[in-house]
Amino acid sequence: MKTFARENGLSLFFGAIFLATIVAQSFAGNEAYNAEQRAHGASSVSWWEYVTSSDYWGAVMENWQSEFLQFSLFILATVWLVQKGSNESKKLEDAGVETDRQQRVLEEAGANAPLWARVDGLRRRVYENSLLLAMASIFLLTWVAQSLNNWRGFNAEAREHDGETVSWGRYLLDPDFWERTLQNWQSEFLAVGTMVVFTIYLRQRGSPESKPVGAPHDETASSG
Repeated sequence: MKTFARENGLSLFFGAIFLATIVAQSFAGNEAYNAEQRAHGASSVSWWEYVTSSDYWGAVMENWQSEFLQFSLFILATVWLVQKGSNESKKLEDAGVETDRQQRVLEEAGANAPLWARVDGLRRRVYENSLLLAMASIFLLTWVAQSLNNWRGFNAEAREHDGETVSWGRYLLDPDFWERTLQNWQSEFLAVGTMVVFTIYLRQRGSPESKPVGAPHDETASSG
């Protein structure tokens, strides 16, 4: 167990704090939702009713889809775009999909390489883009889930005020949906852009997300 925990410490740590924060969000959100209900003379709901509601899952999916969009775009952009001096960029001369030797595929693959890296054809094409495909698929699924939950919530509020409900397709064009979506996207893009620039000049000893402390500012794609 000690060996397993040490070898998987990063994923275990983030898995644990993810579970802790999503549970904490559900309780905090339930309290905030019930406070708003009481302020409008409506009845409170139980924790279970809240975590199965469109209000809760709309909020969760809003965050998830923006995170996976961020990583999808970053994975794709870093294939072709570089940033001199940044640890988040590859070397300037390596822009592009790189050679088979650099990527260690086909005849350049080692004996212990994944099987699909050693074969030609569709399987290798899928595998060499599998990270982007996985991230982009999760983004699309969570973006659709966000839109459906927000749509349900939008129509529920409209019915409470004797307003007009809208179709899902119509809701996708509504400012309510895009305001919720874009407020998450802009923060993700700001965070990624800031990280790219900060790693040129700032350091964190021991972190692979930083260059070595003594590395020159213009040194690109080095890890400390």
